[in-house]
Amino acid sequence: MNDDLDELAAEFHAIRPRLAGVAYGLLGSVDEADDVVQDAWLRLVRADRTGIDDVTGWLVVTVSRLALDVLRSARVRREEYVGPWLPEPVVTDGDPAERVTLAESMSLAMLVVLESLSPAERTVFVLHDVFGLRFTEVAEVVGRTPAACRQLAARARRHVSARAPRFDVDAAEHRKVVEAFSEATEGRDLDALLALLDPEVVLRSDGGGIVRAARRPIFGAAKVARFLLGVAERFGDGWRARPSTVNGLPGLLRFRGNELVGVMGLATAGGRITEIDIVMNPEKLRRVK
Repeated sequence: MNDDLDELAAEFHAIRPRLAGVAYGLLGSVDEADDVVQDAWLRLVRADRTGIDDVTGWLVVTVSRLALDVLRSARVRREEYVGPWLPEPVVTDGDPAERVTLAESMSLAMLVVLESLSPAERTVFVLHDVFGLRFTEVAEVVGRTPAACRQLAARARRHVSARAPRFDVDAAEHRKVVEAFSEATEGRDLDALLALLDPEVVLRSDGGGIVRAARRPIFGAAKVARFLLGVAERFGDGWRARPSTVNGLPGLLRFRGNELVGVMGLATAGGRITEIDIVMNPEKLRRVK
């Protein structure tokens, strides 16, 4: 019996990063994703496994169902959130032992778009379009027919396509723009900053009502530049940035002295920054090294 449990635990450990990635894609929270995955493991241990032919498939469906339940309740909390709600960032710096296997599309900017979908639409889109589950499997999660799931996916796809952030395909170009942006903000160089910002750039900052942040998104290069330089001026010389990998893309960690005060994800297109998402809520920065 112990040998069977050890074998099961080894299989679970091997697929845990993918399970966490699925849950994170649905929830945008590493803490909640971890809780969901752990709950699924406990349910697996207690389950009658004689009827489970595919442990991985069973776990993916179970994790997705649990995450959908959490997502439905989380929407109420997020509607009452102070200021813009941004996902908890996943900062990896290329760590091969990361606990969450991120899908390539799970940038902060994309997760913000997914927040505008209904829980069922988001679940179908993430499971089918991002993680490649069949509609028959997705139907088990959302409690609808495969045909209904196809319709949900089509509706979600149209919505995401209309609002999806624009991205440079070239990672090296993205990194170059991020580095230039960091230099311009730290050097308080308004002209250089304006040259890097798309005219229709949007900036969102999430302080959660705990730390000072913009309560509404800021639109337009001039307003975003003034906001960023105002923050840099307020923090003074003790404000510095460190390049990092934020949700799979080049981003920045912001420090005041040795204290991490923000994680910044940036979307770029055509050599300019189109979206800036700054997570400043200390509760969402606890896991970032």
